[in-house]
Amino acid sequence: MKALTVSRMLPPVLAAAVLLALALSGIGPHDRPTWLMETCWVIVGLPLLVVLWRRFPLSPLLCCLLAVHALILIVGGYYTYSEVPLGYWLEEVLGLSRNPYDRIGHLAQGFVPAILVREILVRTSPLRNSSWLAPLTVCACLAFSAFFELIEWWAALVRGAAADAYLATQGDRWDTQWDMACALLGAIVSLLLLSRLHDRQLARHGVLRAATA
Repeated sequence: MKALTVSRMLPPVLAAAVLLALALSGIGPHDRPTWLMETCWVIVGLPLLVVLWRRFPLSPLLCCLLAVHALILIVGGYYTYSEVPLGYWLEEVLGLSRNPYDRIGHLAQGFVPAILVREILVRTSPLRNSSWLAPLTVCACLAFSAFFELIEWWAALVRGAAADAYLATQGDRWDTQWDMACALLGAIVSLLLLSRLHDRQLARHGVLRAATA
């Protein structure tokens, strides 16, 4: 009973925390257009989850991952990815040549959507017990990462040099390839680490039954 109560309270608590962080980040961000482009996924995604929640409640694991991903986007939007203080600290501690927060963001771009895509496929398709579930999930994440790089390209064409804060390439001509590689790695690691836990949560919280009822 206690675990069930916690699982019911988790989504609204996480949503409130993300909403608060989003509101605070909107106060004096480093670059307003960059903040808007980075956080638009949260601005659109959070209300969408609320609207769809009764028909498609998410597992606790996915709720936590989406909240963490939202916070990563919000922080990156507030400071711009190339100037996040945590990234500067990691750069100094690890002896890196650039602020790595952008790499963290793209790892998350694969790590979190992998569980989102997996949950959607498990609950709405015949792939639940298929050996194709993991490969197709990884392919979907990589496709999204490639599409995101196209968005960055379009932003560069529209805004020119003003888009540098959004692109966060930091002078790396292979930044696009690194971004997609990070997303690919994140998706693979996510499935390797979390698939069993994800299956247990889907069964324990009756999400599969709710989806097929």
